[in-house]
Order: sequence, then structure tokens, then C-alpha cells
Amino acid sequence: MIVDKVKSKVNLNTPEANAKRRYWLTFYLIAAVVFLAIYLLVSFKIFEIPRDYLPVILKASITFLIIAVFLFIGKLVERYIVSRNQSVGHNYNLVRISHLVINLLVFVMLLSFLFQNWYTAAVSFGLLSLILGFALQTPISSFIGWLYIIFRTPYRVGERIELNGFKGDVIEINYLDTTLLELSGNYLTNDRMSGRVIRFPNSMVLKSEVLNYSGPQAPFIWNETAVQIAYTSDLNFVAEVLCQAARQDFEENYLNVYTAVNLEPAVYFRTNAYAWMEAVVSYPVLPSETTPRRTRILTAALPILNASPDKVKFPDGVAR
Repeated sequence: MIVDKVKSKVNLNTPEANAKRRYWLTFYLIAAVVFLAIYLLVSFKIFEIPRDYLPVILKASITFLIIAVFLFIGKLVERYIVSRNQSVGHNYNLVRISHLVINLLVFVMLLSFLFQNWYTAAVSFGLLSLILGFALQTPISSFIGWLYIIFRTPYRVGERIELNGFKGDVIEINYLDTTLLELSGNYLTNDRMSGRVIRFPNSMVLKSEVLNYSGPQAPFIWNETAVQIAYTSDLNFVAEVLCQAARQDFEENYLNVYTAVNLEPAVYFRTNAYAWMEAVVSYPVLPSETTPRRTRILTAALPILNASPDKVKFPDGVAR
């Protein structure tokens, strides 16, 4: 339930998101027309308004007219970004940047309405910034971290990362913090989602290394699974069975989707601390499929290995 909710929130091209976007476009357009009508009616003195209130009403109507136009343009830009059918993470970052720009323009227009001249507004804003700079150092550094995330892109929405001991899928990047769906955690030893949500300040990316699972062979990473066998086993037979199980699972689950990918599994052998040998199969896997793919490979390979006791021996007592 939580996963579906956050995915629908991040995906900006769903029917619900498009309907909501159309609603706000209509609302901002109507608001702009209303404020324009108020400005024209007051300017042509169709209604008699006390002279003392006339400048305030004119200034307010033109200010909120421009704000409504800015917000309308912001929604148009957002719709254009979403319509380009790029990755969810890329669209998400561009929309956040457009929201920031529009919000800054709205803030400037409100300042121009509240203050008579720009010099007073600039001085007041400068003093306010100086005071807030000392009081809000951590949020400001987190906002700088957000700028680093957006333009340097150590990670995007939808990618799996590790950061300062946290591990999970990025589901939201706000101006001050990032939200992950946690993997493993304190109660699991695999890569399944724990059901917990992690939020950390964006300033953390400026102080710690980020491990991103979307590497040069994206969307795949490499994983491995070990099987303990005796030294007297037929190593070529074991390697062939494990490779075939990994290759067949890849063809059944990924090849139809990733037709241009050709990543062959491999098997190597190593000694074990408990005197047995380990046959290790290395294979490509989606970051979200590490545990299911390991299970499928072992489920396919072990019956074949167990069916050949003359070629493969498994740990049994102290024999090796």
C-alpha cells in the first residue's frame, strides 16, 4: 500500500496527476481573468471606490494577476516536461526546478506588493537573510545539498542507493530532505523492502559517499550465489549446471524486456573456512530482484546437482 502510494506520487504522468494538473490550469486561468477584470473595472472607474483605496486595489489586482499568470505558466511547463516521456527521475528533477523558479517569482511579486520601492525591499530582504542565515544553517546546507543532487545527480528518484549506512530506493527528493524505502534494515538479511521509510537531510550527500546501483551496466548489477561442494566433485559439471540455471532464468524473466542486453553468467571456485569448496555463480540482476533471482537459480540448479551424486557431493558430516 505504501509503495503504490509513493510511486503514484512520484510518477507525474498518471491519469490522476494529469487530471489534477488540468484542474489547476483551469483554476489559475480563471483567477487571472478575474483579477484582470477587477483591474479594468477599477481603472475605468465603472464602480465608485474611495480614492484612498484605489491605488491599493489596482496594485493588488495587477500583482495577483501576474502571480496567477506565473502559476499558470508553471503548470504548462510541468505538463510539457511530463509529456517528453523521459525517465521518472529526470522528469521529477525538472519539475522540482520549475516549481522553485515559479515560487521565487511569486515571492518577488509579493515583495513588490508589500513594499513601496525595491530599495526598501532589498534592504529588508538582506537583513532577513542575514538573521535567518545564522538561525537556519542546517536547512540552508540541506537546500545547497538539494542543488547538488539536482545538478550533479548522484541519484534520482527511482534509483537504489546506499548512503551513510542507509540503503533503499529513492522515492522523493524534497528541497531539504530525501526519502528512501528501506531495504534489509535491522530485521532482514536479504534485499527485500523492510516496510520502513528513511528520511535524511540533503546536506548528508555533501559529507558522505553515495553508492548508486545504477552503474554503467544499468539497469543491472552483478550478484553472486555460493554453493558448498566437496573437493572430489566434478567441477566442470557443477559450473555448467549453475551457468545454465542462471542463463535460463535470465532468458525467461529479462530477455523479452532487455533484448539488447547480453550479460553472460560465470562460475568460479574458492575454498571455504569450514574445509568445503564453494562453487560461486556470478550473474546480472536487477537491484530489486537480488533475492528472487537467487532463489530461482538455486531452485533450478539444486535438483539437477542432487540427481547426480556420483558427480556432486554436498556437506555431510566431516567428509570432504
